[in-house]
Amino acid sequence: MIRRLEEIGGLSALKGPVNLAIGMFDGVHRGHAALISAVTNRAGTPVVLTFEPHPAEVLGAGTAPRQISSREHKQAILGRLGIECLLSVEFNHQRAAQKAADFVREIAGSCPLGCVAVGMGFRFGQGREGDVDLLAGLGDDLGFEVCGIAPVCDDQGEVISSTRIRSALKVGDVGLAGELLGRPYSLVGEVTEGKRIGQSIGFPTANIPLRGDELLPFGVYAVCVDLNGEHVNGVANLGTRPTITSGNEAPLLEVHLFDFNRDIYGREIEVSFKARIRDERTFEGVESLRAQIGNDVQLARELLARPAGDGVA
Repeated sequence: MIRRLEEIGGLSALKGPVNLAIGMFDGVHRGHAALISAVTNRAGTPVVLTFEPHPAEVLGAGTAPRQISSREHKQAILGRLGIECLLSVEFNHQRAAQKAADFVREIAGSCPLGCVAVGMGFRFGQGREGDVDLLAGLGDDLGFEVCGIAPVCDDQGEVISSTRIRSALKVGDVGLAGELLGRPYSLVGEVTEGKRIGQSIGFPTANIPLRGDELLPFGVYAVCVDLNGEHVNGVANLGTRPTITSGNEAPLLEVHLFDFNRDIYGREIEVSFKARIRDERTFEGVESLRAQIGNDVQLARELLARPAGDGVA
């Protein structure tokens, strides 16, 4: 399991050399994967260093972007890619005022540093004075290698970025988001017991309360659920269930799993979004809702049966 550190001094406990990838890693997309590969394909301990909270929250440079993945989910994804340790450095005004060279020396003084990997556009330190060239000079002095990673582009030649992924998710384009991420966009949560309304109309659901800051618009999606390594297809409604509630309840992710009848209350599951089917809407009554869910199930089955790349991420 990936280890988590909150202080740079904690790097001293890791087996050297420490190979460090630095960045925000919001969403852990294909561009981030190139950074990660630079530190996982070496002898030593691969580590990601990121900052919390987002620097924009501290520096007042506008509103900080909504995060694609929660902190815990990001950590899990990094672990799947071979990162052994996540170092989350507190970003505050004191850290923002630290000279770039002093920041690097603080890291190098805490561990045997083998490699530092950053994007070519990465800037850090007081006044954003630190860049790849400054890192390379310090690497020569302090004995570590620097890997400047060029931007990664999609098949159309556009740079892959967290901003593009957020924009795709905002309009429900889970296909494009999955292409840029290198995997389907997903949410993780614990299944809670609901009012069993879905079961009463023939479509039992696994219910996952949401934090309320998810990026996807409300609606119905074809999904695949990871149950600790077991993958089950389904259809999910993300929203407030206006037909059967007042519409003012907290957002809920309801997942109807195909051909599945086991009790999974209390289990944490990962729901991957494969295709958007329709908007959430209010129906005249339960019978109309039941008929529409039946249509949604049929369409989701058809979409999920298609080969990868044929309309489904």
